[in-house]
Amino acid sequence: MEIQKIVGQLEQQTEQLQQEQVKQEEQAREIELLRLQLEKERERVAERKATRKKEVDKNRAIPVLIPESATRKIYIDLLLKEAGWERLREGRELEFEVTGMPLSTNPTGIGYADYVLWGDDGLPLAVVEAKKTMEDAHKGRHQAELYANCLEQMTGQRPVIFYTNGFDSYIWDDTFYPEREISGFYTKDELQLLIDRRNSRKNLKEFKADANIAGRPYQLEAIQRVSEALVTEKDGQLKGKERKALLVMATGSGKTRVAAAIVDVLTKCNWVKRVLFLADRNALVTQAKNAFKEHLPNLSAIDLTKEKEDNGTRLVFSTYPTIMNKIDSLKNGDNRFYGVGHFDLVIIDEAHRSVYQKYRAIFDYFDSLLIGLTATPKTEIDHNTYSLFDIEDDNPTFAFELNEAVPTYLVPPKAMSVPVKFHRDGIHYHDLSEAEKAEYEEKFGDPTTGEADDFIDGSALNQWLFNTDTVDKVLHHLMENGIKTHGGDRLGKTIIFAKNHRHVLFIEERFNKNYPEYSGKFLRVIDNYETKAQDLLEVFCDEKAENDPQIAVSVDMMDTGVDAPRVVNLVFFKVVRSTAKFWQMIGRGTRLCPDLFGPGEDKKHFVIFDFCENFEFFEEFPEGYTGRALKSLSQQIFEAKLEVAVELRGLDTSNDEDDELATTYIDELNSQIASLDRERFVVRKELRLVDEYTHRSRWENISKADMADICNHLSHLPASSSNDEVAKRFDLIVLNLQLAILLSDRNQASLIQRIARIGQLLQKKKNIPAINQKLTTIKNVQSDEFWKHVTFSQMEKVRLDMRDLVKFLDSGKKENVYTHFEDTLNKDGVQEKNLIPTYTSLQSYRDRVESYIRKNKDHLVIHKLQHNIPITIGEVRLLEKLLFEGDLGTRADYEKEYGEMPLSRFIRSILGLDETTASTLFADFIQTGNLTANQITFINHIIRFLTKNGFIEKTMFFEPPFTDINDQGITGVFDDSEVVKIIRIIDEVNGNMDANIG
Repeated sequence: MEIQKIVGQLEQQTEQLQQEQVKQEEQAREIELLRLQLEKERERVAERKATRKKEVDKNRAIPVLIPESATRKIYIDLLLKEAGWERLREGRELEFEVTGMPLSTNPTGIGYADYVLWGDDGLPLAVVEAKKTMEDAHKGRHQAELYANCLEQMTGQRPVIFYTNGFDSYIWDDTFYPEREISGFYTKDELQLLIDRRNSRKNLKEFKADANIAGRPYQLEAIQRVSEALVTEKDGQLKGKERKALLVMATGSGKTRVAAAIVDVLTKCNWVKRVLFLADRNALVTQAKNAFKEHLPNLSAIDLTKEKEDNGTRLVFSTYPTIMNKIDSLKNGDNRFYGVGHFDLVIIDEAHRSVYQKYRAIFDYFDSLLIGLTATPKTEIDHNTYSLFDIEDDNPTFAFELNEAVPTYLVPPKAMSVPVKFHRDGIHYHDLSEAEKAEYEEKFGDPTTGEADDFIDGSALNQWLFNTDTVDKVLHHLMENGIKTHGGDRLGKTIIFAKNHRHVLFIEERFNKNYPEYSGKFLRVIDNYETKAQDLLEVFCDEKAENDPQIAVSVDMMDTGVDAPRVVNLVFFKVVRSTAKFWQMIGRGTRLCPDLFGPGEDKKHFVIFDFCENFEFFEEFPEGYTGRALKSLSQQIFEAKLEVAVELRGLDTSNDEDDELATTYIDELNSQIASLDRERFVVRKELRLVDEYTHRSRWENISKADMADICNHLSHLPASSSNDEVAKRFDLIVLNLQLAILLSDRNQASLIQRIARIGQLLQKKKNIPAINQKLTTIKNVQSDEFWKHVTFSQMEKVRLDMRDLVKFLDSGKKENVYTHFEDTLNKDGVQEKNLIPTYTSLQSYRDRVESYIRKNKDHLVIHKLQHNIPITIGEVRLLEKLLFEGDLGTRADYEKEYGEMPLSRFIRSILGLDETTASTLFADFIQTGNLTANQITFINHIIRFLTKNGFIEKTMFFEPPFTDINDQGITGVFDDSEVVKIIRIIDEVNGNMDANIG
């Protein structure tokens, strides 16, 4: 029994063990199943993650994930130090305790401002709110405002507000301006000045400009337009409006005078202390400085290209490259001398596309007012230039163009097109004399065969082919037919626009040969090769004396900007295709010059001799040719390597060599970004992306949005690289070939031919050891078989092997050739051209018709409208005939531009109401009304509005600027009976335009 019992227990235990084993096996299977499911889930997560990584939108750079404390130390403290804020103490400048915070956000009412910057008087100048780099800087805006409120309550002074995440910084002087982006911080003195201006700043619109500086009506209007653009009023207080303005003014109409008058207004109204005036050439910097010294002698001025500035300097004149260099290099101890707040105003002379392309970083860096000056016709100003000034295309702050200025304020050109055979028709071998044919064969024939092309195109003249008789005939025609001074005995001041430096030297040589009696002083070369060019230029441009040289021959240096009122002859001895440059060159002769020919005998016009068919070209193509913006070689190479690398990575058929090449290019680009000098202000402007792409891992998954970011913000930044231009050009050829193959571009054949041709030329110089070492590669590139099976890594070897050898090749420029063929100047074929219609055709219909109205304001009907005299239906018909039946345009043009606006209202809106007339309308109301100060101010608002706009719709009395004094507009300022009287006057003003139109 006992044994059976034991056996039963063992069987039971065995059965339990078996059941337990089955259970464990089932659990193991479940665990394995769960493990497999988990692995599959991980694979799915990884796939989704990879997909997201590919699809992520990187239009904005991913912020670097560092905490706020690190943001301060790495970025913000550095920017503050540069502005002189070196002593940052805990509890004072750092983490300053403020009271009065809203209890809803801070139950204790206590807060801690990240930074508070203090003045010498112990009052807060600025408060700075710091956010982490990963956060939008705007998240600190409200917090900074709350701290400013507290500081104002605690101290009685409201600080200027800054908020930043280390990359993006903003300034907000909320008593005057909205927020704006800024590149750094103000110094203590600059912040104190901002605070002081809250009480000292005056209303620009009410300040009368100095007519002794710029007193012509259009100049005063330009100054007033700028004033109205910069300031407005709200609830009786001054407020900032725009911070930028663009003035379009014809050459000779006094842009520099207007700029000086604007500076005078801004300094006297306490808006501006220090001014930076920028021009693109040293000669224009000197000219501008001299003009400002004459008009504003009390403001200290320096030419930064020659002199050093100190803190007391008020006017700084500089070229663009000079100030870019000085921003980085000039120090005040450990701080930047030129901080972001150093200048209150920057003036750009000749604001045009190339300035925008090359130097926009300057205007982004300085937190200043910005005023642009240009003589370029406003329809020719490109979109990017308008965007620089935050204004709509074709709508500058003020415009006064050539057709408006002539003949009252500028003299018109007398344009003569002079046909010279070789320039127009080229040189034909069969037209030459026997002696000339022999010279032709000698100079242009193949040395081995003696054969020569029987035609040389006219474009070769003055480029590499210089013909004595062509130049002699041009000079003779000028000396015989140019305007004379000194009773007709002496050629007046003349500028010859030449093709190149060799051309100007040849002209000088031929003149001295033909006119030895002038002892080499009458005609002089004034270009950038001449060491004494500035002295010669000043003598030539002297407004009061006519000293030699009388003729200036120049390449580019005198095309634009030079102020020479005594010039009466211009010679176009080169082809011009840019409309802007064409009219700039013409502008060298447009300036008035009283008593030029004797007492009371003023300059009435000037002559242009065109020997290169420029007039005919612009008659046919008034808008000329616009060249595309060229990037530097280094930038083109950077972007080409990036594109090649991205395309290779996406290639389905890529191999290990292709992947290695892509990696090599990416490594080079990453290294270039990582080595950028972060102290340079142009690099700091892009610091977020510089930091991001310093990390090699960031280059692993470049999207199209990434490429756009890199090309728009990084590829142009200055990096140390080889200065071997010809090597870089060869790099670009090979990189472009790689791209052409990757993109199946037809251009690949021509690129291969160029490389093969370079190989042929190098092989001819195989005696040079460096070339001989690479002879295998040089022979390969000349072989069709090599190119049939070429790989990308082989093309890279070609680039590396040959890039340092191309410097041994001859420059490729044609040798200068001097000939003595007889040319023909057809005097009977000389034609006088009217250039003003060509200029006018550049203008829009709006510009043409508005200009016509202003120029004809003394016309009977137009005069009536401006002086509030009623007009009749017959007079309206006369206006219609005047505007719709001539060359201005048609009724359809008018309706397309202005809709159904009646002509009378349109004309009134252009000219405004005569100021005296507008004042007279309200004279009785003012005298009999015993008005308060606010009521007088309101009436003055009405008079100013009528003077500018011509009429007022009654609903406007409940809109700005008529709500500036009282939110209720007119009814909040006057009682009902007074409102009725004012409305009656306005009804009369409007009725005199419309009453009899029927």
